[in-house]
Amino acid sequence: MRLEAKPAPTLAVTLLFPLAAIVATLLLVSLLVLAAGASPFSVFYLVARGAAGSQFALLETLTRATPLIFTGLAVAVAFRAKLWNIGAEAQLYIGGVLTVVLGTGALPLPSAILIPVLMAAAMAAGALLLLGPAVLKTRFGVDEVVTTLLLNFIVLLFVSMLLEGVLKDPMGLGWPQSQKVVAEAQLPRLIQGKRLHLGFVIAIIAAVVVWIVTKKTKLGYEMRAVGHNPEGARFVGIPVNLVLMKTALLSGGLAALAGFSEVSGLKGNLTLDLSAGYGYTGIVVAMLAMLNPLGVIASAIFVAGIFVGADAMSRAAKVPSYIADVMVATSLLTMVVAILLTRYRIRWR
Repeated sequence: MRLEAKPAPTLAVTLLFPLAAIVATLLLVSLLVLAAGASPFSVFYLVARGAAGSQFALLETLTRATPLIFTGLAVAVAFRAKLWNIGAEAQLYIGGVLTVVLGTGALPLPSAILIPVLMAAAMAAGALLLLGPAVLKTRFGVDEVVTTLLLNFIVLLFVSMLLEGVLKDPMGLGWPQSQKVVAEAQLPRLIQGKRLHLGFVIAIIAAVVVWIVTKKTKLGYEMRAVGHNPEGARFVGIPVNLVLMKTALLSGGLAALAGFSEVSGLKGNLTLDLSAGYGYTGIVVAMLAMLNPLGVIASAIFVAGIFVGADAMSRAAKVPSYIADVMVATSLLTMVVAILLTRYRIRWR
């Protein structure tokens, strides 16, 4: 068996294979649902209703999708240039740390100024965090998969140290949590009394901006060229190492915005459970979107809907909510196969 590259796929083929991947995911998960003693149709209906069957459910899905859009964009940008950023979780937490450090009263500024400052500070921290592995990759050939993955654990331990030390809330009854950010540092809610906040709008704007950067600018062209063929890009004069550095700065900054939005928009403070694995799930989101920044919006809402809907389904159908993790993981695997079949055909010798 060998793989033979296909010519540029048509729009119909590009849409057909991802759709087939979703159908394959549902069929595979149906086997587990049947093994759990439930009807697949009933379970999938309950998941869909739990994700979008009411205003509350839909808003919860969009709230859960907000950090996933940021981390999905971070992964999509990095993977486009073949920079394998597995450390979006670390960048998310470091963005949350900077938000708390500067947003708990250190900067007495009005909201219109303080929120952009916090965003910029969080992005700078995340960008610098990913710049280290990028330098190690370009200067010494160190595999960034290893360095970015290990940074996740290092940063989480660092955050734990801060929450037990200098950032610990003296009024928190001993719990490892930071102080609340001031009112001027909090993102306003889009609907009064609901949890959906301005971070969702910022995430949509970020997706549009990233799409423009990757599709309409010189940097975007260089990122795609380096991702397709780094040696060819270097031959025609593209500074490959510099492009990877710029990609790292952009990717790390986007992931850090997820931490900023969770602290300023939803939680209000920093805790060790700030992220429900959003950095890792961002990889699934980016792959489901086929690294398209605008597609990240849809795939993030899809993945968020699975998690939100699975919680409601579990209570009604008595099927463990962990089925959501299986669905997301299976969708990643089937999407990888779909992308492979979109670009290559299998030839049997």
